Amino acid sequence: MKYKVEINIGLPRQRVVELFDSVENMYKWMKGLQEVKLIEGEPGQVGAKSELHFNMGKRDMIMVETITNKDLPDQISGTYQMGTTLNIQHTYFVKISENSTKMISENEFQMKGAFKFLGWIMPGLFRKQTEKYLTDFKNFAESKA
Repeated sequence: MKYKVEINIGLPRQRVVELFDSVENMYKWMKGLQEVKLIEGEPGQVGAKSELHFNMGKRDMIMVETITNKDLPDQISGTYQMGTTLNIQHTYFVKISENSTKMISENEFQMKGAFKFLGWIMPGLFRKQTEKYLTDFKNFAESKA
């Protein structure tokens, strides 16, 4: 399953990238994030692997993030593995004007087992979560202007 989500942020591209490329800031806009634990590599660099610990209501989840490409201020890519589900994500930062940036998130989910069925019957669920995170990031970023 593949999809793309876009959002415009009322800030210069460099500022958007600076706010996005900060582990400390992730806690401020990524609801449910409890801990980011580096398990391999240099933090924030290509090849780095981190465990992202989430609390989603009564459910705790751990996913492993691997940074696969980093060419800022243009884009950053990574994979997010949780059990039998893999999300391959490419995030692009496009300058619209001096004070406006388009953030584009391209996602591909590869699922096995029961999650494959869930992705097939509820594909909008994954897109909706991505839209929520982008909106939450936009609101956080613009509040820091």
